[in-house]
Amino acid sequence: MKKIHLQDLGAMDYKLAWDYQESLFDEIIQIKRKNRNESLSLPTKNHFLFVEHPHVYTLGKSGDFNNLLLTEDQLKAKEASFYKINRGGDITYHGPGQIVGYPILDLDNFFTDIHKFMRYLEETIIKTIAEYGIKGERSEGETGVWLDVGTPFARKICALGVRSSRWVTMHGFALNVNTDLGYFDHIIPCGIRGKAVASMQGELRKSVNQNEVKIKILKHFAELFEAEFIN
Repeated sequence: MKKIHLQDLGAMDYKLAWDYQESLFDEIIQIKRKNRNESLSLPTKNHFLFVEHPHVYTLGKSGDFNNLLLTEDQLKAKEASFYKINRGGDITYHGPGQIVGYPILDLDNFFTDIHKFMRYLEETIIKTIAEYGIKGERSEGETGVWLDVGTPFARKICALGVRSSRWVTMHGFALNVNTDLGYFDHIIPCGIRGKAVASMQGELRKSVNQNEVKIKILKHFAELFEAEFIN
């Protein structure tokens, strides 16, 4: 059974969490380089981080800065920060009430297929929210987990954005649980105009226990990736 080291970082500034991700990512890459250059077979670790960020907007490497609808002064007024980062995808928001998951995996330990990795992340969330009676779906050509796909009411409940190099992944998913969706009004989410966002709290019309949601996420992630979590 494959092992994944689990850490719940709690509430953490985006840049601090990003730097920590980078350190774990680089550590795996260095071992893989050493294995290749010296014909070794040293094992690589796999990590999964849970974190909740203060208000922050992040723009992927191929994203359009114009999708942020706030000036620098307006960002400060809303106590939000902004980062241009090295994941795929466009702009998104992270903040309190949102469960962010960062799987930092060496896919050589699982399967070397980024498309499959992304679909497994989506499936983890689809299975998790199904336990609350929420029907999540994929939307063709758009990553993440959506509700009411193909209707005028289509809305995204979970955003995805990852980076990979030498089959090592970082960044991940952001599931809106008890999130203040008003912060999404200040961006064009994922660069897609006319598409709304959703939260579990909004769909269920009540606050949701985030620790319970995390347990369900881990259960489905472990089943799909045929792995077990260790502390």
